[in-house]
Amino acid sequence: MHIVFFGDQHAESLGGAQVSMRLQRAYLERAGHTVTIVAPRMRSARGAGTDPGYVDLPSIPITADREYSLTWPGRRTDRALDRAMTRRPPVDLVHVQADFWGAFIGHRFAHRHGIPAVHTMHNRVDVGIAAVTPLHRPVLGALNLWRRRALRGIGEQPRGADGWAYLAGIAAESRAVTAPSGHFAHRLEQHGVFGSVDVIWNGIDDEVRAQVLAAAPAERPAGRPRFIWLGRMSPEKRLLPFLEAVVASDVDADVEIVGGGGQLRTAERIAARAGRPGIRFAGRIAYADVLARIAAADAVVQTSIGFETQGMTPFEAATLGTPTIVSDPDIAGELRGGLWAVPAALDEPARVAALAETLRLAASDIAAGRAPEPDPQVAADFRQSSRTDAMLEVYRRALAG
Repeated sequence: MHIVFFGDQHAESLGGAQVSMRLQRAYLERAGHTVTIVAPRMRSARGAGTDPGYVDLPSIPITADREYSLTWPGRRTDRALDRAMTRRPPVDLVHVQADFWGAFIGHRFAHRHGIPAVHTMHNRVDVGIAAVTPLHRPVLGALNLWRRRALRGIGEQPRGADGWAYLAGIAAESRAVTAPSGHFAHRLEQHGVFGSVDVIWNGIDDEVRAQVLAAAPAERPAGRPRFIWLGRMSPEKRLLPFLEAVVASDVDADVEIVGGGGQLRTAERIAARAGRPGIRFAGRIAYADVLARIAAADAVVQTSIGFETQGMTPFEAATLGTPTIVSDPDIAGELRGGLWAVPAALDEPARVAALAETLRLAASDIAAGRAPEPDPQVAADFRQSSRTDAMLEVYRRALAG
């Protein structure tokens, strides 16, 4: 069958959802299906190449580094998309993996052509928006107004103005809705977003995982404990509180920071002021290299709280045999072991202090050879081949009506 993915951002840009879409496409194509990915054209200097599987929509950059772009949903975009799709095979299924303009464009396309749609929820919009602006309530109100206008006549559009009404609206005409974790699926059902949400984790490339594990040493190399933090450098990911906790802990460890974003310079200043040569910024690196760094680390550090709908890095770590220091209790519950849980706290200073204490505990356990071991079942369930099989079952059900 021919499946069309819709994303808010180009699949070659940075982000867990983008990595997941690229993997899903690769494994669906191995199974004999055709996949087209529709998203805003990348406007950064590095670009996105000329992959024939991409339909790049007209876009405008929305971040200073031009990594991320926006395509305005409307009739002009509809016409541009329809023209592009005439040069491709007939579409059997639309799979929307977007939360904003990509969701509007994708569901408009599915509705316009009478094609069944599946929607994967990647984003808890209320928490994400609250993390980056104190004006989150009026922003959510504006988003819901935009949603009702862009999706007028598509399903039953709720009148609410919060994040759950917004998510219910963009999923209104879907045949199925999936979520990348059990805790997020439960919340979607609890708040009336969709009746029954399928839980399908984002996965890890089976072959790359096997290569990384084959190259990993059988014994832990000697040296100080090695912590790694990975992700987008934005407020909801809590990189800066992590660095403050590293400084407060005075832990004797090597700390590697992988990723990029708007908080990079501030993070570098914190590290420079602390005068700690053990903090190293690796920048943005390729997917296989990321997995190799995770496998070589003694612990991954996960710092966001309440924002992640799955949190890819702790699951990637578990699949590679690396334990995680986990700040989010929902992620801790889903991992089922192989972690140090950061105690919950009511305010940011207390959270930083709790993370600092957990870093000290983890470093002590690692040095003593008593680090916790991840659940082997997580490794089996997180392979992309198994995730693709699960998603194909959802597709078949959606096509059957």
